[in-house]
Amino acid sequence: MTSWIKAGLFLVAGLAASPSLAGEKPVVLVELFTSQGCSSCPPADALLAELAQRDDVLPLALHVDYWDYIGWKDRFARPEHTKRQKGYAHVAGAGTIYTPQMVVGGVDHVVGYKPMKIADLMRKHEAALASVDVVAVHDGSVMQIKCKAKAGANLPSEVYVDLVSYDPSETVSIKHGENAGETISYANIVRDWRRLETWDGKGELVVDAMEPEEGLHMALILQEPGPGRVLAAYRID
Repeated sequence: MTSWIKAGLFLVAGLAASPSLAGEKPVVLVELFTSQGCSSCPPADALLAELAQRDDVLPLALHVDYWDYIGWKDRFARPEHTKRQKGYAHVAGAGTIYTPQMVVGGVDHVVGYKPMKIADLMRKHEAALASVDVVAVHDGSVMQIKCKAKAGANLPSEVYVDLVSYDPSETVSIKHGENAGETISYANIVRDWRRLETWDGKGELVVDAMEPEEGLHMALILQEPGPGRVLAAYRID
């Protein structure tokens, strides 16, 4: 069975909707660095959950591990997420990382709960997304992914092709730490982020990957090294 990767036209409240076909355009990637142990994070977690209801953006929650020491271990936290956040900070010339922090399109950083700024940045990055045809072919436990730049896409000579597995929803009762006593729902929790290939952006790229665990969703991320600008993000059925 072949399924086109879902993508939608980015729409901002108040703008007229335009019809689009599945796979016609990629979506903007919004990464939230968060922690169950951070008292400032729940509003940003709720914002990400709202974004997760839309089909014109790919919001992903990357739980970090550096809050675990205060008495509550975040079971979604991964050291790889902390490393990715530090990588963004290094590229930006920043000496400190924060929670909550959103990174839009791989380059714009927003600390704290700032929904209007996020909306403005999403609109900005939607206009600059690369146009790539992406198809996922499912065959049992193995999935073949094909990528080919459309005419005029102007991809860089080095593109990271990453596959992300994420849990669409989990609710956690937090017993200790800054959020002790709270029950918080989380959306699009990243469980695995792996590099499939480094692509030169030419011709057709064909890579194989394992299907995700039951209950998890998948997304494909095309990004410049650094980590740098996200060229395109796609949900995979």
